[in-house]
Amino acid sequence: MPQPQLSKISNEDSVSWASERIIVALDGMNENDALNFVSIIPALRWVKVGCELFTIAGPHIVQKLRKKGLRVFLDLKFHDIPTTMAGACKSAAQLGAELITVHASAGSEALKSAQDGAMVGATMADLPQPTLLAVTVLTSWDTDSFAKQLAIQEPVADYVDRLARLAVLAKIGGCVCSPFEVGRLRCIYPEPFRLVTPGVRLDFSPVNDQQRVMTPSQALQSGASQIVIGRPITTSLNPKQTFLEYCQALTC
Repeated sequence: MPQPQLSKISNEDSVSWASERIIVALDGMNENDALNFVSIIPALRWVKVGCELFTIAGPHIVQKLRKKGLRVFLDLKFHDIPTTMAGACKSAAQLGAELITVHASAGSEALKSAQDGAMVGATMADLPQPTLLAVTVLTSWDTDSFAKQLAIQEPVADYVDRLARLAVLAKIGGCVCSPFEVGRLRCIYPEPFRLVTPGVRLDFSPVNDQQRVMTPSQALQSGASQIVIGRPITTSLNPKQTFLEYCQALTC
């Protein structure tokens, strides 16, 4: 993804460019926490609503965040039989979520049903079609645990490629993958196929439970469309400043 030439644009434009590529995960928050948090970062454009927030706040949290002008990545990682996947993605699209995760390991039929359901839901609500993102291998997995606990001997990177192919054949619009797989996938699947990467940290940030991490600029240079950042920003003593530091890290 091309980065802006800072000598030719203002700092405000630079932050605007970067903020479209940073998705802040609102994990560990309740509804009031989330709504208060987003209000203190004026430059924020994208937020991720995951299982924790969605479970405690319910579907209307997506609509409340949208009313604040935010774009929502609904990260519930649907993984079920095709009919259930279709119904879940239909409902998610009706809420106005613009990115929706499904597990690629649900299989091609379920992925196709999910895509069809999302298109129906968006049409019924007169909203833009969302992009479904197929989850490949969670970034919390390391190579040894992946092989020992799941008894999958195929290398993680090869397994990611396999799942990505399933998603593409089902006409899913993108994948979630670690920064370490994004370069390989981008070589195979050019834009507009979307690659969204968690596991991104500044050099001095703790990795928490992420195992396969990169810096923001490394992830984008490898081919990521957007990056997901949670605790380094949400638990910061100054979230607004930390968010701007991540924006700067993308454009320097």
